[in-house]
Amino acid sequence: MRMRRLVRNDQLILAVLAVVVGALAGLGTVVLRQGIVLVQSISFGTGAENLISYVGQLPWWHILLVTTFGGLVVGVFIHFAMPGRRPQGVAKVIEASALRGGRMSLRAGIGAAVASAASIGVGASVGREGPAVHLGSTLGAWVAEKLHLTRSLSRALLGCGAAAAVAASFNAPIAGALFAHEVVVGHFALSAFAPIVIASVVGTIVSRVVFGDFPAFDIHEQSLASFLEFPAVIGLGVLSGIMAIMFMRATMLTEDSAAKLPGPSWTRPAIGGFVVGLVAIVFPQILGVGYEATGLALQGQFPLALLIALVVVKTFTTAISIGTGFGGGVFPPSLMIGAMLGGAYGIVATSIFPELSSGAGAYTIIGMGAVAAAVLGAPISTTLIVFELTDDYPLTIAVMVAVVISSVITQQFQGKSFFNWQLERSGLDLKGGFEAALLRGLLVRRIMRAESETVSIGANLPEIRALLQDSETGELFVTKEDGALFGTITLHDLSDAAFDHDVDNLINAGDIARTDPPVLYAGDDLQTANKLIRDTGEHYIAIVESADNHKLVGTLFETDVMAAYNRALIEARHEEHDAA
Repeated sequence: MRMRRLVRNDQLILAVLAVVVGALAGLGTVVLRQGIVLVQSISFGTGAENLISYVGQLPWWHILLVTTFGGLVVGVFIHFAMPGRRPQGVAKVIEASALRGGRMSLRAGIGAAVASAASIGVGASVGREGPAVHLGSTLGAWVAEKLHLTRSLSRALLGCGAAAAVAASFNAPIAGALFAHEVVVGHFALSAFAPIVIASVVGTIVSRVVFGDFPAFDIHEQSLASFLEFPAVIGLGVLSGIMAIMFMRATMLTEDSAAKLPGPSWTRPAIGGFVVGLVAIVFPQILGVGYEATGLALQGQFPLALLIALVVVKTFTTAISIGTGFGGGVFPPSLMIGAMLGGAYGIVATSIFPELSSGAGAYTIIGMGAVAAAVLGAPISTTLIVFELTDDYPLTIAVMVAVVISSVITQQFQGKSFFNWQLERSGLDLKGGFEAALLRGLLVRRIMRAESETVSIGANLPEIRALLQDSETGELFVTKEDGALFGTITLHDLSDAAFDHDVDNLINAGDIARTDPPVLYAGDDLQTANKLIRDTGEHYIAIVESADNHKLVGTLFETDVMAAYNRALIEARHEEHDAA
């Protein structure tokens, strides 16, 4: 019997289930981190997060062998075990929330976690938080599916899983809750806020029981030396926005280039691993999530030249890792890139205005937040994550200023976050959300009208005039002898011939028809149909069988699209009501 039949209060249901999902997602995040440690111990001989100094003592061939062979193993696993033969991450969670009513595959969630743990463990320049969010959300979706919960409750549990995963991974309960609302759920409705906060707190408790309660980075408290320093903060925000755009475009370019490589797709991570290994021989700081390197930058341990070099090579190796098909996220890499950029900027700013500067460490923190927020498209939660990671309150205002500037620049010139870019590249448009999903779920062939007002290509003018006079639409579809669509005729197309009877037997339909009219295929969905109607201004569209066969099979009216959408919307609401 469904849970809703036992307890009629949605908020009570969500509160109880939020505890369950928060605990599951917290445990899942712990298992993921331990999995990374296990793989890293096997591949590099140490499970410590302080990997830089250890790897620096390994022979070059060991590093290259681990990243290359590890990439091959990851590629084979993803190819044969993952749906779609692609790694999955936060973008899939956003898609599930917006378009699939919070439904996700548990098998895909576990598979993605395994692939990501293996990728990070063999040194791929990716992050662990994205896989943790995907796994936590999958567990939340699994609980909702087992209890046959409604769409709205399923989406809330999806957000609970994401919040708990972020909180458990970063030891940041406030940021975890806001990240789930800002990125996954997409709104701050009160009905979902309470359970997501509960799940975030539970996930944090699970993480603290295992790993302890302390910030991810051990730094001295920083503060702005003067409000006159804000112009420098604004400058760093601008640079961070530019850097975020460069990072995302580098990843796009790498993915496009990797898709053109010869050979099977499962070999691409091995190629990417080889490149990453070559760079890691010189710059071991780029391996894995990069938290150790970020911590060292926060403590001012890197000189200016190394900071600048790490901005470049971390961007390059992360783009290579993601573009060639390793599993993993982009949050820790974007934090590291921002830290290196901020550290370098801080050294330069301090050398120019030493009496006004707060020191390079302060700019390192600001750069972390500004780049990461622009990449993720999550300015609110990223600001809080940086605050909870560093436990440094005085710089929060400066971080907020830089985050806003970098986010605005990225939106203006890139137009989307990294996750939205991934969805767009997969052919998904989330602008319409649930409504767009309804339209995508309906096919043209289901609602088109089989009858059409047609005229043969050889018909003479008197026949065309007669048909147009009796036409309800004022437009005729011209067909060839085999039934294929040739064009359309309206009264306007007849022009002077409409009243000139001297040419009645000299001109036929094929002579005056407008060729290549807008058409839809019977297998198209209604979102495609609605876009075509909107773009062309046509109120009815010819339907042909397929791209290879232009046989006219029917007509689709704009009113039919709207009526079908309204019916689907009403049915969806009834399903929600019946489930209640």
